[in-house]
Amino acid sequence: MSEPPTPALRASTFIVIAAYNEERTIGRVVRDVRRGWPRVVVVDDGSTDGSAAVAREAGAEVVSHAVNRGQGAALQTGFAYCLTAGARFLVTFDADGQHSSDEIERLLAPLASGEYDVALGSRFLEPGARVPELRRLLLKGAVVFTRIVSGLQLTDTHNGFRALSRRAARCIELRADRMAHASEILDQISSHRLAWIEVPVHIRYTRHSRAKGQSNLDAFRVLVDYLLSRIFP
Repeated sequence: MSEPPTPALRASTFIVIAAYNEERTIGRVVRDVRRGWPRVVVVDDGSTDGSAAVAREAGAEVVSHAVNRGQGAALQTGFAYCLTAGARFLVTFDADGQHSSDEIERLLAPLASGEYDVALGSRFLEPGARVPELRRLLLKGAVVFTRIVSGLQLTDTHNGFRALSRRAARCIELRADRMAHASEILDQISSHRLAWIEVPVHIRYTRHSRAKGQSNLDAFRVLVDYLLSRIFP
């Protein structure tokens, strides 16, 4: 955006955060985001700690699942809530502190101009991305797989930092409750012919985010979940 976001844009943009046992980080993340974007929706996905209370105290609107269903289900709940509340744009944002709220404006710019329906964050569009080597290899493999399956020529496929127009959010219906939703979103962008663009973003790999991240076995399970969702839609 060449100019700062208008009050109307800030008020109509909802930041959706799926949270499961993120009591340590969620308050700081919500407060940071709300410095520029007041409508923060935290979907507490059946946490057994104080995530919901901490998020609410920090100023978030909190929607809760009675049991843990997975990030895909949490995001779908967040999308439905935001659309009902009149959201014009939605931004998905991680609860563990990996994303920078300063980059939300950059993600929204292509959508606010009316040129695109979806902006996908990519950590590989700019040089110097500090991605752990094994994680980099897994992500590159996922890129090849996604290009074959969906036809989208992406550089980064499992980045949770993305922005959706209202039209895009209404088109996307996540059936994969857990982490396979990231691939499912890409499939639906392709099938609904939504106009998309990648936008460079940065990921902060902290000790906490690495501990919460996916293992190699988790990555294999995501692949299996994704394939099952395609075979049995």
